[in-house]
Parts: sequence; C-alpha cells; structure tokens
Amino acid sequence: MTRMQTVIRNARILTLDERDTEYAEADIVISGDKIETLGPAAAKEAGEGARIIDGKGLLAMPGLVNGHFHSPGNFMKGALGNSPLELFMLYEVPPLMDQLASPRFAYVRTMLGCIEMLKQGVTSVHDDCFFVPVVTDDEVDAVMRAYADSGIRATVTLDQPNVPEHQKYPFLKDFLPPHLLKRMSEVRLMTDAELLGCYDRFMATWHGTEAGRLRCAVSCSAPQRVTPAYLQALGRIARERDIPYNMHILETRLQRVLGQENYGKSLIRYVHDMGVLNEQAMVIHSIWVDDDDIALLAGSGCSVAHNPVSNLKIGSGVMPFRRLQKAGINVCIGNDEASTDDGINLWTVAKVAGLVHNIGDPRYDDWPRPVEILTALTSGGAKAMRLPQPSGRLASGFQADIILLDLNSLAFTPLNDLRRQLVYCENGSSVVTAMVGGEIVMENRKLLTVDEEAIKAEARSLAGEFSEYMARCKSAADELEPYYRQMYLKALDTPVGLNRWAGPMVP
Repeated sequence: MTRMQTVIRNARILTLDERDTEYAEADIVISGDKIETLGPAAAKEAGEGARIIDGKGLLAMPGLVNGHFHSPGNFMKGALGNSPLELFMLYEVPPLMDQLASPRFAYVRTMLGCIEMLKQGVTSVHDDCFFVPVVTDDEVDAVMRAYADSGIRATVTLDQPNVPEHQKYPFLKDFLPPHLLKRMSEVRLMTDAELLGCYDRFMATWHGTEAGRLRCAVSCSAPQRVTPAYLQALGRIARERDIPYNMHILETRLQRVLGQENYGKSLIRYVHDMGVLNEQAMVIHSIWVDDDDIALLAGSGCSVAHNPVSNLKIGSGVMPFRRLQKAGINVCIGNDEASTDDGINLWTVAKVAGLVHNIGDPRYDDWPRPVEILTALTSGGAKAMRLPQPSGRLASGFQADIILLDLNSLAFTPLNDLRRQLVYCENGSSVVTAMVGGEIVMENRKLLTVDEEAIKAEARSLAGEFSEYMARCKSAADELEPYYRQMYLKALDTPVGLNRWAGPMVP
C-alpha cells in the first residue's frame, strides 16, 4: 500500500537534532506518520500526488511537548489565589469533597485544554490526570475521548492517592481537632485492588489506540500519598510495559520536612529504596533535592519535569536546573495546570524557564541557553513520555509532529537570533499549522479536528456547574485551612539544610 505523502517545501527548518542542524530553506517529505527525508531539494524524492505545503516565509520545527500537565484544572484559570501548595491544594482537590464531575463536563474541560495547546503548537501532552473524589470509568473515558477527538498526542495517567489525608503531611494529625480527624479518617478511599483494576481496564481500553497516538502511563501522585504496596505495584506495571511512572517529589520545602519526619530520609531516597526510581520514573518538580538526591536521580536514568511558572505561583522555589543537567538527567518542561499557571501557554513557561535560573546562580556561564530550553520543550518531553517511535526532532524516521510558524510575525521582526526569539519573544500566536503523526490538525490557524467555537460556548454554559463546584471546594477547605496553616508554619521552623528560594532579601 502506498503511504500518503505530504511535502513541506522551501521552509526554514530548525531540526533540534543532536547537532542542532538548521536549514535556511529546505523541504520535508512526510510519508504516513513519519518524516521520510528532509533537506535542500528533498521534495524531488516525493512521489506523484503528494500534498504540497508552501513553507516560504515559515519556520518548521518539532511540535512542543507539554511534559507535565493536569487536565482536570483546565477550567481554573484565575480561580485561585497564590498560596503554598499545601494550602493551595485544599481549594483545588479538597480532601473532604464527595461529588463527581459529570462525563460531559470532563470531556469539555479536557477538550478546552487540547484546543489551547494545539493552537499554540503543542502536539503532545503528558497528562497526570487526577480524579475527585474517586476514579470512575465514565470520567476516564470522557477524558480519553476528548484526546482522541482532538488529534493531539497524549500519554495519560490515573493520579489517585489512597491513604488518609493526614498521613501525607508532617504534623497535621497533631493539629487537627478530633471531629475533623474523624471525618478525614472516614473519607472513602479506593483500595489498591480497586485502583489496579481501574488500570487494567484503562490500559485494555485505551493504551495504543488512535494508531498509537494515545498511550497510558501510571501515577502514584506522590510516594507519600499512596500505600507502599500500591507504590511498588505501579512500579512493576511501569517496568513490564515500559511506560512512564509519574510521581511528584520534593516540590516544596514542607515535603523535605515530611521525608525527615515521617521516613527518616528524603523522598528521593525513599522511592529509590522502594525500587521504583528507574528509567521509567517521571519525577515531577525535583526542587528541594540535595546532592545525594541528584546522584540517585542521575543513576536511575529517570526524567524530571520542570514547571517554573507553577513553582512561582505557589512559591515552591527554583529547581536547580544546571545541577540536574550537569548530572545528565533528562529534563522536560510543563505547564503543570491552568490553576497554577493561570493559563495553558507553554511558550510562557519556556520564557520563565529561560530566565528564572538567572536569579538562582550568579555564575552566569551556568544560566540556561535557549537551545537547552527548546530541547527540553521537544525531545526532552518526548523521551520522558517513553514514546515507542522516535519523536521530538525533525529527522528521518522520526514522528511527523511538526509545527509551522510565521516568520513575518512581530515576534520575529526583525529576526536577530532565531532560538532566542523562540524562547523569549514567541507566545504561540505565530503558529499557523500543526501536524501530529503526519495528520494536519490545524491549518492557517484553524483547527480541523474540533469545532472550537462550539466547545468554547459549551464551556461557558458549564460555568454555573463549575462555579458550584468551586463553591463546594471552598466550603470543604475553609474549615481545614487554619490547621494546614499551622502545619505549614511549623515546617518552616524545621531546619532542612538547603534553600531553593530567591529570598527573603536582607535587609
């Protein structure tokens, strides 16, 4: 069978391959879902009947990979104020919440994020999808159906804690009054067996569907949020299937304290000792890590997801980017979620990633270079997703996940340095065409896979349901907030031997 060919002719090409190859004007020949060849005059190798895209005045580059994302936060732009993670999560995923989202709400919510990402040139997303209060087949299927319909490449987890809330934190149990401790202990939690059953169905139904565009991964949320047996069971699944294992580790200073108080070791050392820190591991945030932790991360072959805008919103601190990079750790970049990003713009995150580390280290030779940020946005994210086909670069044999940007846009006028302007000037508005696996999903800034206006209209119609949800969240959280504040302040008074904040400024 002859595979459908598409040819992008006469584009400027930024391959982001290992040699950072760039062509001032060249062609890309795509056969089926892969790049067949590229370079000057490559179009001569195309067969008759190939679809031709005129790339004159356009930049072709790999599609962006959103390396860490939580789609259930897609309605939460501007919904929550700035506060530390432990208090912030009270109002996002309240531990005493007991009402499910409807499947249609979950579908529209997920699709809204797909629209925003695709229009900005994000062709792949690694979604650590959480569920409140429990995982249901209907909600899982609604999320995955949205990803299927949108045309984006997605790797998705079921992020579901299953231990009592007070076990996830240091000191909290001591501060909670008896009636709240009782209510917290009575919250319905899914058992290990129930969650593993959900994963069995999830993978049987969705893994590898849509010609391999949709894939499943596993998530413990964070190692302290699940039972040790479940933590290790997910590790076995990840190893057997060679899929990512998502785990939030040492995002905050309080989590450093938690390791000391509850485990007598850092949480990186804990997951290492539990046998789940390996090349499948996707370690999210990795801010409050010390040299021993970095050595364990490097030795494991894991990836780390960097989410600098989220980290700033909730005051988590600045990840030691250069230390991780020098240790040989693969780093990708993510939004985290709309509630901690107040948007879903990965270009903005890239700009912050390119700047925030400049205040973390006076040795300016160690500040991130634009090409490093672009690599983390593309092949770094693809590697962390453990995709079975090479992705994240423009090269022969790689997945044809390609975006075209208009070089006549203001971001590139005048064009002084392409890589710097991609990182520091671009905001996504220059993206005119997006291709996923050889399929054009956006052309001339118009999505071809979804009725954008209809989805936005439905999202607005669901505003009432969302407003009620947030009101319930606030009601469930307000009663607990004073005790979480006490816990947070006590953790601040506990020495940890390292600092990842830029302040306080003295005097």
